[in-house]
Amino acid sequence: MKKLNYLALALLVFTFSGCEVIGGIFKAGAAVGVIAVIVVVIVIIWIISAFRGRS
Repeated sequence: MKKLNYLALALLVFTFSGCEVIGGIFKAGAAVGVIAVIVVVIVIIWIISAFRGRS
């Protein structure tokens, strides 16, 4: 019976740490997504200004 309790406790600990890892990945993903959108907008503005400068 003690082995079952230790196994349940270990499973619980691994589950909680897994949730923290997944949460961190999603937070990093959101930050990287926002940065990527900003970079794409800046590149589009730069391309448009380059074409207007040539005319």
